[in-house]
Amino acid sequence: MDDELNVTYITLYGYVEMGKYRYLVFVIMFTAYILAICFNITIVTLIWKHKNLHEPMYIFIAALLLNSVFFSTALYPKLFIDILSEKQVISYSACLVQFLLYYSLSASEFLLLSAMAYDRFASICKPLQYTTIVRKDTVSILLVLAWLVPACLIAVPVILSADMKLCNFTLQGVFCNNAVYNLACASSTARSIYGVVALLCNAILPLLFILFTYTRILIISYKSSREVRTKAAQTCLPHLLVLISFSCFCAYDVIIVRLGSDFPSNVRLTMTLQAVLYHPLFNPIIYGLKMKEISKQLKRLFC
Repeated sequence: MDDELNVTYITLYGYVEMGKYRYLVFVIMFTAYILAICFNITIVTLIWKHKNLHEPMYIFIAALLLNSVFFSTALYPKLFIDILSEKQVISYSACLVQFLLYYSLSASEFLLLSAMAYDRFASICKPLQYTTIVRKDTVSILLVLAWLVPACLIAVPVILSADMKLCNFTLQGVFCNNAVYNLACASSTARSIYGVVALLCNAILPLLFILFTYTRILIISYKSSREVRTKAAQTCLPHLLVLISFSCFCAYDVIIVRLGSDFPSNVRLTMTLQAVLYHPLFNPIIYGLKMKEISKQLKRLFC
């Protein structure tokens, strides 16, 4: 505690002594960050530039990739500083901001994937009504809600935690996640209940909606012609791969917080860095390879 400036600092206990490997880890992480930014921005630029990609499905993909850029930028710069530092600390206010960005952008990914599932359902199951169901204003509303709703839901516990009395100043992790609640002197029942409600709205309900939607698409596609089945496979498979990847990432985040100090520090650090490393790179690679029109434009650009 710095009495002069009245700033509370939290020590991030998720790091281990890396010694001479510190610079190697930094180079790997920095390279991954630059590649993630380049890959995501390249596909977003292609979608923005080519008018034949100005369709709801590709607009949602561009939004998802932009979300990955925001997510990476919220985490990576602080990771770089901590990897190169002898002591990993963060002010409590900055920790809450990182918490807000981390969980609101994660929830936005679930909602964007839900919007994609809705778009694919309308396109494959109701092709004649598609243009009336998924209009430009519908896409705009869904995009605004996908970013605004999670930000508002996560902002409430962040604001309430700003004046929370702390008795522990060591956080079991490499960045500020749900483990921040373990810093409080006493647990709050109201905060726990609100956390369950936020989890339900931000992750569980969107996930159930996505699973229900793709199940309906699968059933209808199975009963339809081969052309419909091919279209469903080509456009839905990338979304499902991204959903599985991100769900694994979120499940890991929940498990690692629950295990707390029982999880070995070196294994925790390795797995956390890998999770943060893979996900922003995975989305553009999947959409670049699996989406036919995007793949075609990428080949034109590079070949």
